[in-house]
Amino acid sequence: MPNNTPIILIDGSSYLYRAFFACPPLTNAKGEPTGAIFGVINMIRSLINQYDPTHIAVVFDAKGGSFRNELYSEYKATREAMPENLRPQVEPIHTILRAMGLPLLCIEGVEADDVIGTLARQAEKEDLDVLISTGDKDMAQLVSNKITLINTMNNTLLDPKGVMDKFGVPPEKIIDYLALRGDSSDNIPGVLGVGEKTAQSLLTEFQSVKDIYARIDEIEKLSIRGAKSLKQKLIDNQENAELSYLLATIKTDVALDFTNEQLLASDIDVTALAELFAYYGFHRWQKDLVTGTFLKRQKKPTVDVVDNLSLVNLSDKTDTPKREHDYQCILSHTQLDNWIAKLRESKQFAFDTETNNVDHVHAKLVGISLSVEPHQAAYIPLTHQYLGVPPQLPVEEVLAKLKPVLEDPSIKKIAQNAKFDYSVLANYGIEVRGIAFDTMLESYVLNSTERHDMDSMANRYLNHKTITYNELTKTDKKQVTIDAIDIEKTTQYASEDADITLQLHHKLWPTLEKDEKLKKLFTDIEMPLAIVLAQMERTGVFVDAKQLNAYSHELTIKLKEIEEQLQLLAGEKFNPASPKQIQAILFDKHNLPVLKKTPKGDPSTSEEVLSELANQFELPRMILFYRGLAKLKNTYTDKLPLMISPLDHRIHTNYNQIGTITGRLSSNDPNLQNIPVRNEEGRRIRQAFIAPKGYKIISADYSQIELRIMAHLSQDKSLLNAFAHDKDIHRVTASEILAKTEPEVTSEERRRAKAVNFGLIYGMSAFGLSKQINIARKEAQFYIDRYFERYPGVQTYMEQTRQLAANQGFVETLSGRRLYLPKITSTNGIERRGAERAAINAPMQGTAADIIKIAMIKMSEWIKQQSPESIKMVMQVHDELVFEVKEELVEQYRSEIKSIMENCYQLSVPLKVDVGVGNNWDEAH
Repeated sequence: MPNNTPIILIDGSSYLYRAFFACPPLTNAKGEPTGAIFGVINMIRSLINQYDPTHIAVVFDAKGGSFRNELYSEYKATREAMPENLRPQVEPIHTILRAMGLPLLCIEGVEADDVIGTLARQAEKEDLDVLISTGDKDMAQLVSNKITLINTMNNTLLDPKGVMDKFGVPPEKIIDYLALRGDSSDNIPGVLGVGEKTAQSLLTEFQSVKDIYARIDEIEKLSIRGAKSLKQKLIDNQENAELSYLLATIKTDVALDFTNEQLLASDIDVTALAELFAYYGFHRWQKDLVTGTFLKRQKKPTVDVVDNLSLVNLSDKTDTPKREHDYQCILSHTQLDNWIAKLRESKQFAFDTETNNVDHVHAKLVGISLSVEPHQAAYIPLTHQYLGVPPQLPVEEVLAKLKPVLEDPSIKKIAQNAKFDYSVLANYGIEVRGIAFDTMLESYVLNSTERHDMDSMANRYLNHKTITYNELTKTDKKQVTIDAIDIEKTTQYASEDADITLQLHHKLWPTLEKDEKLKKLFTDIEMPLAIVLAQMERTGVFVDAKQLNAYSHELTIKLKEIEEQLQLLAGEKFNPASPKQIQAILFDKHNLPVLKKTPKGDPSTSEEVLSELANQFELPRMILFYRGLAKLKNTYTDKLPLMISPLDHRIHTNYNQIGTITGRLSSNDPNLQNIPVRNEEGRRIRQAFIAPKGYKIISADYSQIELRIMAHLSQDKSLLNAFAHDKDIHRVTASEILAKTEPEVTSEERRRAKAVNFGLIYGMSAFGLSKQINIARKEAQFYIDRYFERYPGVQTYMEQTRQLAANQGFVETLSGRRLYLPKITSTNGIERRGAERAAINAPMQGTAADIIKIAMIKMSEWIKQQSPESIKMVMQVHDELVFEVKEELVEQYRSEIKSIMENCYQLSVPLKVDVGVGNNWDEAH
C-alpha cells in the first residue's frame, strides 16, 4: 500500500448529527428532508478531493448497544432520540456513499469509535499514516505521530501538540481526562465536582487516574483550587472514575473480518449517483458528474455514459452536456413547406406563439415557433416592425398553411400554457385541436408547490438557463415589445421556447405516466380543463359600465362623509389611508391598547388589529369601514369599466390554473373570486354583471361541498346521516353540541355552529373561534370538545391524516392530487402545526376543486350539443358556475345544469347544487 497519502477513516455517525444541525432544512421536490444528506456528502466529498486517498472507510454506529451499555445501563441514556427529520436521511446517505465507491462499515455490537480505533492502530503498526475525520473529543486518545484528527466543519487538524493545546493533556492522558471530568454527551459520569481545569491540573501532577488513587493522600498538598475537599470527592467517586475510564476507552482490538488493505476506494457509479442527485435535488453535483469533476479521482464519463444519463427517467432534473442546437428562421415558402411536411409526418410537436400583448383576447401574433425534435426548432416571424426588417412571409399565407395541421386532432401538440396559445390563434380563426400536453400543467400536477414558468422549469429539470423575455426586450433606454426586436435575436429566443417545451415534456411525462392517479388527474381533468377555460375566457361576461360608474360616484360621496365623521371622532384631520397617521391617532392621541407591533416595534394597524379594537371602539370600526369601501372603489367600481373590451363590451378575466397549491382556480384582471357576496356593497357590484337582452343569468353553486367531502372522508355516521336526509347541517351541529332539538336552535346558535363546522376543517383553534364569534375562549373550547364528542369520525380522520402526512410527506385529494408538506415534521412547532392544518384541509379543498373542474368539463361537453347561442358558461367563482341562457330555455337548462353538476362525481353523500335565476349575477346568486 503506498504511503504518500493517509488512510482516511470517517466517523459517519458524528457527521450525521453535525450536518443535520449545521445545514438549513433543505427538501427535495417531493418535500422529503435532504439537509443532512447534503451536509454529510459535501463534507466527505471535500475531504476526498483534498487528500485524494486510495484507502478510505466511512464508519457508522450499528443499531443496538455495545459492551458499554452492559457495563453501565445509563450510557448515552441522556441523548435525545434521533430527530424525525434526520431518520429518513440515513439510508439515502449510505446509498450515495456506496455509489461513490466508498467502503461503508457498520458492525453490530460495536461502536464506530471502536472500529475506527482498531483500524487506526493496525495501520500505525504497519507504519502507515491515518487521518480520522470526526468531531468527537474521545478520538483525541488515538492521536500519535502517525494518527491525526481532522474536523471537517472548520478544516482544523489535531496532532499530538494540537491535543495538548486544546485539552491541556497529551493524547495518552485523554482517557484519564474524560474519566475525571466525565462526558455529558455520552452520559459518562466522571468524578462529581471535577471539571476541565481540575482534571488538567491533576493529570499534570499524576500520570493517570490509577496513579491518582495510588497517591490519594498527596491530593491535599497540591496547590490547586479546592485541594482540601478534592481528596474526599475522589474517594467518594472512585467507582464512577474507574467505570468512566472503561466507558471512555476506545477499543483498539476489535475482531474484524477485514484489514486496511481491503479499504480500497472503488470506481464511482456515475449513473446511480446521477439518479440519486436528481431525486434529492443536488443539481450542481449532477453537472459535476457529467464534467468529471465531482471527485478528483473520477474519470470523465464517456459519451455513451453521458447519453445514458440523459435517458434515465428522473423525478427531478439531470444535467446533460450542452449540445449544439439548430434554430432556423423561416423567411421563404420553401422553408415553410419543408417544416409543415415535418409537422405532418410527426406524431407530435411543440409550438409557441409570440405576441405583442399578454391580453390573450386582444393579442396580435408577432411570430410562431415550432419544434419536432429536441435541440431543433424554427421561428416564423410574422409582424416584426423596425427599420431594416427583412421581408416576412404574409401572415394570411402562413396561417392558411398551418391551420390544417394545427386543427388536425390526430397530430398531438405540446405547449407551455396552452390556454394562452389556443386563445391567441382563435383570434385568427384557428381552433387548435389535439393539444395533448401542457408542460406547465405537467409540472403543476407533479408538485403544485414548485414554480411552473418556463425559465424556472428549464433550470430545475434540464439545468438550462433560458433567454428571458426581459433580457430579450430590454434595450439601453427602455423595455420594448417583441415585434421591435431584431429577428435574428428573436429566432433564438422563440425557437428556444418551443425546443425547451418539447424537452420538458420528454422529461416530465414519463414520471407522470408511472403514477396512474397523477396521469389520470392530468389527462382527465387538468388538460381538458385548459381548453374549457380558454373558451370561457374568450366568451367573457357582460358588465354594465353605467351602473359601475354611478356606484363609483356614490362611493366617492360616501367616503367623503365617512372621512368627515372620522375627523370628528379623532378630533383632528388625518388621512385614513395612512397607517402612520392612523397609528398616531389611535395609540398616541387616544391611547388605545397596543395589541401587536410591527417588525420595527411600532404599534400595528393591520386589519386583524383594527378588527379586534373595533369590538370596543368606534374609531377603528369606522376606519375599517372606510378601508373596505375604498378598496371596493379602487379595485372594482373604478377599474372594471376600464376592462370592458371595445370589441364585444364584455370583461374577459384570466383564470389561473396553477395559482394555488390545492388545485383551486384563481382569476386576475379582474379578480372575480374576491368580490364580496355577503354585504350590500359587494352585491351592488354583482348587480352590474348582467345578462344581455333576451337572456337570463343562471348561477349554480355547490352547497357546503367541503363539509360533504369531510363526511365522505371521515365516514362519520352523524355527518353521513345528516347529509343523506338533506338536513341543515349547521342546525344539526348546534343541536348536537348544545343537546337541543333542532327546532329549539336559535339563529345565533346556528351561526356559531356554522363557524365551528367550517373553522375546524381549516384547523381553527379555540382562540381563533372565540375571536370569530366573539365568545370566551373557554366557551369556544366547549364547542370544539362537544363537536368531536358528537362527530368522533371527524377527529379520527384528522388524527390519521396528520400521521399519514408525517409518514409520507404529502396528502392526496380523492382524485389523487398531491400536496407536499415539507414542514410536516419540522421541529419548529408553529411550522409543523401550520403544515398539519394544511394536511387536514387540503384533501377537502382540493377535492372540491377537482369536483368543480370535472363539472366544468362535463358542462362544456353538454353545451357543445346545444344550439350555439342558447347557453354560454361565463364565470367560475369558488364553488359556483355562472351561465347566460336564452330566456325561453331557462327552466329546461336550469334542471339540466343542476343534474350534471350533482352527478358529475360520486361521494358517500349526495352533492347538492343551489340554482338561481336573475337578470344579473346578484339576483341569480
